[in-house]
Amino acid sequence: MLEPIQWALNHMPPSADAWLSVLALPEVDRARAFHRSFPQYTVTPLARLDRMAAHLGLGSLCVKDESYRFGLNAFKVLGGSFAMARYIAQETGRDVADMSYAYLTSPELRADFGQATFFTATDGNHGRGVAWAANRLGQKAVVHMPKGSTQTRFENIAKEGAQVTIEDVNYDDCVRMAAAEAAATPHGVIIQDTAWEGYEEIPAWIMQGYGTMAGEAAEQFQEYGLDRPTHIFVQAGVGSLAGAVVGYFSNLYPDNPPKFVVMEAQAADCLYRGAAAGDGNPRIVTGDLQTIMAGLACGEPNTIGWDILRNHATAFLSCPDWVSALGMRMLAAPVKGDPPVTSGESGAVGMGVLAAILQGDTYRDLREALELNEHSRVLLFSTEGDTDPDKYKDIVWNGAYQTV
Repeated sequence: MLEPIQWALNHMPPSADAWLSVLALPEVDRARAFHRSFPQYTVTPLARLDRMAAHLGLGSLCVKDESYRFGLNAFKVLGGSFAMARYIAQETGRDVADMSYAYLTSPELRADFGQATFFTATDGNHGRGVAWAANRLGQKAVVHMPKGSTQTRFENIAKEGAQVTIEDVNYDDCVRMAAAEAAATPHGVIIQDTAWEGYEEIPAWIMQGYGTMAGEAAEQFQEYGLDRPTHIFVQAGVGSLAGAVVGYFSNLYPDNPPKFVVMEAQAADCLYRGAAAGDGNPRIVTGDLQTIMAGLACGEPNTIGWDILRNHATAFLSCPDWVSALGMRMLAAPVKGDPPVTSGESGAVGMGVLAAILQGDTYRDLREALELNEHSRVLLFSTEGDTDPDKYKDIVWNGAYQTV
């Protein structure tokens, strides 16, 4: 018998909502202008799955496909690169608007700023993005990965010239390791997409970088003639991505926001546990955090993301691994006529959740609470492609993590 999806509607008392302004539209516009300056920049596709929507009983279903982002097969580079630009702008007394790709790769930048060492912890995608950006911008990167990280993801980071290790600790302990090393290194700085008291400026910049993806998706939705999404499903590790997406769309549609559904791996469901407790305080999950959704295997919430989600999310879901595996297979082979989407373990959980909620009566109460029906216009974010090709094939081709 399958482990069920667990869910909690958001009944938490609101806070002062002080962090929503991090994702104000002008702030995201600055990040988008920065990313457009990269010669590698293109808008990633928004796959329109009309036939899948009809099959599931929805009005429309669109999936933002981040497997095309900068050739890195994942969205994470958006955050790390913009945070680096903001940090360098601050250190040189300049505006981030001056931090174009051309300037950041110029001899002038080396004269103005010199060289920093950017430290980070990662399951793979964030570290690869930081390493890639550091490599392009002539900076240094040191990356620590938690135990269980795959060799493929390790090698992808090493190829970018970073110093990279796999440690015998979980993700959250890797974060602490990276922070300590950065503090002890001249011109060292930690670029991490989680936040804690005293470390919030750089995570806020990273979340603004993620806003580029949300802004593109909103415009593409309009271009398809779909108006605004009624429902957005977004996955969460520490909650930086979820906070960025929810924050951006809450600012974009302040009078009529979509319903936001936040999804986590069951092995690391700190946000869900906080929502289930209902008191507004975050919760922490410890241990090895073993899940196929490596990008979501984070047990300590980002304080900024948590505050945004506490005020604006509709529901929080804790998802077993079979949910993601189901989503991967459905996106790889959708209803005939729809475009396939190559979505990795941390990217496909939204598709699996939708299928589970909309098919059968197991989650009827959740379906009704979310008001998912034939009028719903749903937006999903496939945040990575096949970043571990062997595992991807094992799940999609060989049927690992079956749902029956």
